[in-house]
Amino acid sequence: MPDLTPAPRGEGEPTARRLRVRGVVQGVGFRPFVYNLALRCGLHGWVRNTSAGVEIQVEGEPAAVAAFRAALPREAPPRAFIASLDDEEAAAEGSAGFRILESAAEPSAYQLVSPDIATCDDCRAELLDPADRRYRYPFTNCTNCGPRFTIIEELPYDRERTTMRGFAMCPACRREYEDPGDRRFHAEPNACPVCGPQVTLLDVRPRGSGVVLGSGGYEPIARAAELLREGAIVALKGLGGFHLACNATDEAAVRRLKERKRRPDKPLAVMFVDLAQVGEHCRLTAAERELLTSVEHPIVLVEWRAHGTGFEPGEELGGREARAEISREVAVRQRYLGVMLPYTPLHVLLLEAAGRPLVMTSGNLAEEPIVRDVSEIDRLAGIPDYHLVHDREIAARYDDSVAIVRRERVRLVRRSRGYAPFPLALPRELPQVLACGAELKNTFCLTRDRNAFLSQHIGDLENLETLEHFEASIALYERLFRLTPEVIAYDLHPEYLATKYALVRLGGGSTAAPLEAVAVQHHHAHLAACLAEHGRTEAVIGVSMDGLGFGTDGVLWGGEVLLCDLEGFRRFAHLEELPLPGGALAITRPVRTAAGWLLALLGPDGLERALRAGLAADDAELAAVAAQVESGVNAPLTTSAGRLFDAVAALTGVRQAVTYEGQAAIELEMISTAGAAPYGFEVGAAAGGEPHVVRLAALFDGVLADLEGGAEPGVIGSRLHATVAAIILEACRHARRQTGLATVALSGGVFQNRLLCDLAEDALSADGFEVLSHERLPANDGGLSFGQAVVAGYTVLRRRGLLDVQAQSPLER
Repeated sequence: MPDLTPAPRGEGEPTARRLRVRGVVQGVGFRPFVYNLALRCGLHGWVRNTSAGVEIQVEGEPAAVAAFRAALPREAPPRAFIASLDDEEAAAEGSAGFRILESAAEPSAYQLVSPDIATCDDCRAELLDPADRRYRYPFTNCTNCGPRFTIIEELPYDRERTTMRGFAMCPACRREYEDPGDRRFHAEPNACPVCGPQVTLLDVRPRGSGVVLGSGGYEPIARAAELLREGAIVALKGLGGFHLACNATDEAAVRRLKERKRRPDKPLAVMFVDLAQVGEHCRLTAAERELLTSVEHPIVLVEWRAHGTGFEPGEELGGREARAEISREVAVRQRYLGVMLPYTPLHVLLLEAAGRPLVMTSGNLAEEPIVRDVSEIDRLAGIPDYHLVHDREIAARYDDSVAIVRRERVRLVRRSRGYAPFPLALPRELPQVLACGAELKNTFCLTRDRNAFLSQHIGDLENLETLEHFEASIALYERLFRLTPEVIAYDLHPEYLATKYALVRLGGGSTAAPLEAVAVQHHHAHLAACLAEHGRTEAVIGVSMDGLGFGTDGVLWGGEVLLCDLEGFRRFAHLEELPLPGGALAITRPVRTAAGWLLALLGPDGLERALRAGLAADDAELAAVAAQVESGVNAPLTTSAGRLFDAVAALTGVRQAVTYEGQAAIELEMISTAGAAPYGFEVGAAAGGEPHVVRLAALFDGVLADLEGGAEPGVIGSRLHATVAAIILEACRHARRQTGLATVALSGGVFQNRLLCDLAEDALSADGFEVLSHERLPANDGGLSFGQAVVAGYTVLRRRGLLDVQAQSPLER
């Protein structure tokens, strides 16, 4: 038999290689990077975008090809993410030079999409340089920054498949686009004042009737800044939708915006011109400074300085005068202020011209989705005095992301602009799943291969507009990522619109493809999200605490200790079942929860003690509560930890009624500190041994005793936080003794509470537990769909017999 082994190639004999790169490699300057790297290595060939990523052909000396291959992942652009790099020998094509070819569409292939990227330092410098041709041009961008996800309508990523297709590049921009040595080489949104989008300022006050006050150039921005300084409210079309802006130092303007937006208490975000200005009003850690200036530029909740000059005695002003103080109306009863820096050239110019911080809140009414374009602007009627708009269409609605830094680690509170649709890694390849999420803070999640595409923040699915946004966004993700779900996951709650949407799809209402259904319990989904975020698949002790989630027994769970993995769970312990007098009404009026729980736990005497101590409730409401608790009619049972915080907030006088979700608990946290002694409680096994029940009578008796003794609300709040941390530790100790498990996962909206997280993590760690908590995912329902997708994927693999026998869940009874 002849020897078919290829003869060895001579050391200097040319070779050809074909490379296929997958990941976030479009819209991040990857082709220009490849082009220049190939020239540096003296190679011939080509590079092109495909529907799957980037394809490269290189030809040249073997050593040069090897150097190219080694440098490709090492020197890739900062916003690129290489998920895989396939490299194979290829037939030489005899290419002369190195070229960027036209993109190649592949019908079944998909690739990852870059989130939008905040304005880079180079573009900002040009923007503010009077000698530059882009001086004060509000749509300046390059390969390192600018719009991506919000302008992409189809892939591969080329200008004609974005909302920039209607803006033909002028000769100067075209030269930049085609120049390998230019920062804008193949920058698809490239534009300038001659050929790009423009802004227009409109007077929309009743007497203005849409009169144009300026169009094109810088003048509309300067005029808008002047109006903001004078107290006006301006609707500003930004990157992924509209902001509502006003002067953050003008108390009357802030109040007017809150009244018009029907947002009397919920804090507003503030945009500052730079870090130095933020530092005049807030205390910043090094990690917070880094996050604020990151390419994502999220809203960051940071500690607000004392009201007054903005500076504490003895602090250095750094040569700058303290500016006007931010109005306390921006964030009433808050220790933390939501701050961000300008992340588009339009924001940079507006903040520079205004000369003071601006409230920059989502352009919507109450909990509707953010307004995306002028065709929807009527939804903001009566709120702004002026519109500052532009003529670049927005392909994807995109709210600002929100984050905190706790213990020097970034924790996302809302995952949206700058982060979505960047995928999360799955522990293993799963079927294609659509997970529909929850009712509040909704996101959905789609999986393909080992990628989980968690959507941007959708909002609260409580109105038609948000449901339509939800449905349109699912369609966009399915199209961009070439997904046809074979599994659909949904919450157990029958009244969630997300659940109803899933059931319609199962019935063929919106797709002809057959779907396999998996209903996922709310708190199991929370904990599975935490496990999968950390790449863990083994069983753990999971503590899930939130407002409520539908339990497998029909009770509204919310204070749960589960023994769980990615497939299943066993309910090990929970807070005591107590009534919600009036159902949803008790959620908006915590005073009803407080009264109802006192009656259930301590009887009429307990309620009388609370009234003598100052509980604010009228006789008619108390009579209704008493009747509901006694009869059980319109008083569903709950184990909610969120309602526990609400009830104590009402008892202390912090908050009897709320205007936004979590308000009572948040305001109680703001006046609480570490170091307090916990109240009493009992952990006892229910009939049959499990689940254990945490009895709360001693806790409420202790709260009443403190009130009767004249304790301040902050003292009681501090003791409550210490008590919940102690409950978590005690329940986990019980679970460890019975199971040997020593890893604890914490998830659910209650764990957005910084103080509680610190107390619980410290107590668990000191007792020898490993603790997992969220970082890249919100602990609230914004991360729930990721957990649903993982549970559904593993469940279907088990049904199909595709999991090893050894992988069977140890939690199955």
